Amino acid sequence: MENANVDEKILSYNDVVLRRSDLDILSGPYFLNDRIIEFYFSYLASCYPFEDVLLVPPSITFWIKECPDIASLKDFVEPLYFSRKQLILFPINDNTDVTIAEGGSHWSLLAFERNENIFVHHDSSGGINNTHANRVFRAVIYCMSSDARYVDCSFTPRQVNGYDCGLYVTAVAREICRWYGSDERPKHVKDLWFSAVKEQITPFLVSKMRNEILELVQSLMVK
Repeated sequence: MENANVDEKILSYNDVVLRRSDLDILSGPYFLNDRIIEFYFSYLASCYPFEDVLLVPPSITFWIKECPDIASLKDFVEPLYFSRKQLILFPINDNTDVTIAEGGSHWSLLAFERNENIFVHHDSSGGINNTHANRVFRAVIYCMSSDARYVDCSFTPRQVNGYDCGLYVTAVAREICRWYGSDERPKHVKDLWFSAVKEQITPFLVSKMRNEILELVQSLMVK
């Protein structure tokens, strides 16, 4: 009976289903799972509905990273229309076992910006996900037939505990979307969103993100 309650569906948002156990994760100091990050990415996409921006769900990013047949990957990602996107955000997880659902122990964010033709890796633990981000990068540039370059963002704000990496991903993704949606966004400045992330993403702000997402879920539950 207890397990049934944990698995109870509490919210359907776009194509994402959240369950009672997800509320428990958001209520305490726990590692965010795939569903919560997919939900928040879907929410950001609704807030910033640009046709040339794509926030990739964690499950899709994971398959891009772990797909055993690189030749078939182009068919898999074709419906995502990578070539039409100006900005693409990929949540990176360090899980390598395709038989384990929601595995892994660390999240980071890989962002592609077309004007500068660059992939930027934001890792709140100082780049420990670099290998995994590079695998996504190599797979995506193969599918896009691109010569884009990869950069590990050394000044990405650092997490201060062992469980907030997913919150840093949501916070940085939100800041990048805000930057992209701003009327004041410079069109030809290589700084991109870097200054905004460096200035705005602090441990205090990230600590508030957990409760913000929880309150967002609860507000949508009553609608």
